[in-house]
Amino acid sequence: MGVEEPAPNAGAPTSETSKKYPKGVILGKDGKPCRSCNSFSAFTSQSRLLMPPKDCPPDSPQLGRATWTLLHSIAASYPSSPTPTQQSEITQFMSLFSKLYPCWVCAEDFQKYMAKDKVRVGSRDEFGKWLCEAHNEVNRKLGKKEFDCGLWEERWRTGRKDGRCD
Repeated sequence: MGVEEPAPNAGAPTSETSKKYPKGVILGKDGKPCRSCNSFSAFTSQSRLLMPPKDCPPDSPQLGRATWTLLHSIAASYPSSPTPTQQSEITQFMSLFSKLYPCWVCAEDFQKYMAKDKVRVGSRDEFGKWLCEAHNEVNRKLGKKEFDCGLWEERWRTGRKDGRCD
């Protein structure tokens, strides 16, 4: 999903534990660095490596990109006129997703977003735009460029009008 700056001392059970790691490393609830909550570069600030080897677990940026790709692809395949059962299932999925996301900081942040702005599942367009708005909320927190949510379906379902996706 993307990592926002945690609250001061988030995930840092003791000052002794936090002395072992570079400043800004987010610790898991077990007091160890959370791989899903940190970028690989947070652990390798002394190294020239910018990306983890391909056979390593994903860091926060990799996990976020893959997650957004999955979620937007689900929205693109969501029915334009979903049944009540389909609406219930996607609502349940999003609720569970927000609780199971590997980065606990991101998971809690997404749960707060969903409590403030309930997932909208009445149609493909409604769900796709809601998800795009949620993604833009994360982008704003990370200082990234926002996406024009009016183009979400072109980006994730139909492809660009210039034919480059055909």
